[in-house]
Amino acid sequence: MDTKKIQALISLLDDPDVEIFSTVEGELLKEQVEIVPELEKAWEVSADDVFQKRVENIIHSIQFENLKKEIREWKRSIDPDLLFAAYLVAKYQYPELSFSEISDGINAIRKDIWLELSGPLTSLENIRIVNYILYDKYKFSRNSKELLSPTNNFINDVLRTKKGNPVSLSIIYSAVCQSLGMPVYGVNLPKNFILVYLDEEMTNVAKEGCTSPLCSALFYINPINNGAIIGKKEIEVFLKQQKLTFLDNYFTPCSNQDIVKRLLNNLRFSYESRGEDEKKKEVMELIMLIDEDKDQLV
Repeated sequence: MDTKKIQALISLLDDPDVEIFSTVEGELLKEQVEIVPELEKAWEVSADDVFQKRVENIIHSIQFENLKKEIREWKRSIDPDLLFAAYLVAKYQYPELSFSEISDGINAIRKDIWLELSGPLTSLENIRIVNYILYDKYKFSRNSKELLSPTNNFINDVLRTKKGNPVSLSIIYSAVCQSLGMPVYGVNLPKNFILVYLDEEMTNVAKEGCTSPLCSALFYINPINNGAIIGKKEIEVFLKQQKLTFLDNYFTPCSNQDIVKRLLNNLRFSYESRGEDEKKKEVMELIMLIDEDKDQLV
């Protein structure tokens, strides 16, 4: 980054000539996110409303383009990490957020659960301990008072407030479980989002002639109901109540890309309900990135 060049361009952002401003803006938008601190310094020392607004718009545009780049890199990685993707979604609202803030929060919960795990335990016993820590100690719950709040989709806010929606709570739940070696994964159930605890032996080796992914499910978990344990029959009843067709993918783990897309769709709907059309449009761009080259995803 040529600091002197950047500073010279920034100094021209208050030029009343629209053509000059457009040229300067175009040059700045070609730069990488590293120029943001210089823009922020200029914003802080200026008292000109027009200048500040122009700087704010340029900062947002640069950070948004950088976010799209990071999402593309995540999506094309060999093993796309779900927790990191949730962090990237949160960066839309909090561009200065660091991943360590998220991982530290998850690790604190993980440690508390690990201290309660002792001796050989069954899968159900493991989940009861997870539920005790998440719901009794940390008090995680669905944000029933503000169902459509965008904060329900930002994992840093959910870790801070302990309030979220089915998808964000499921991400935290599964991330904690997987960090402890428990095979808990998301299930993309319509009008809800649940988790499945897999039988690892059944996942790796077909038993009794059953090769369907359904055979690998030991039980299901409902994160918005204090981690209640449910079975396949309860899901079938729910689907009948909602007049939905029974599909295998309503009972089996979905991809991390599908979970991120669901999270982003929730965020899009949040902004739509608030009439924040520009933010809705940008989130739709992020959703399109998840779908981009989908057939080539690992």
